[in-house]
Amino acid sequence: MFNLDERLQNDTYFVANLPISQLLLMNDKQYPWFILVPRIADISETCQLSASKQVGVLAESNALSQALLDLYVPTTLNVAALGNVVRQLHIHHIARFEHDKAWPMPIWGHSPSVAYSDTEAQLLINQILAHAKIKELL
Repeated sequence: MFNLDERLQNDTYFVANLPISQLLLMNDKQYPWFILVPRIADISETCQLSASKQVGVLAESNALSQALLDLYVPTTLNVAALGNVVRQLHIHHIARFEHDKAWPMPIWGHSPSVAYSDTEAQLLINQILAHAKIKELL
């Protein structure tokens, strides 16, 4: 049975359940930062997904990436599955800008998080859910 890691639960807002993954918004308004968590128990690496699930997660990742590119027009996207702290497979999607606080370095450990207000978070959630590529998955 799938259970979201407590650290992810505490650090994010729930956005939606996509066909395979749970879509989350990281509670740090310094960066547009979303996370996909495949709703499959006891996995930590993408190679542990079946071939069909890998294709599905990649499709979700591509849709989220396109939404971030369209909505925020970032300099680049950082897309990564890092399991050093949270072992549950989760894939970060972060819109990065040359003017952001951590540029060009990684964001992890750079600065303390700055939390959204519930209203601010809901605005981003509504924007991502309204994007055509995300709507196709719902």
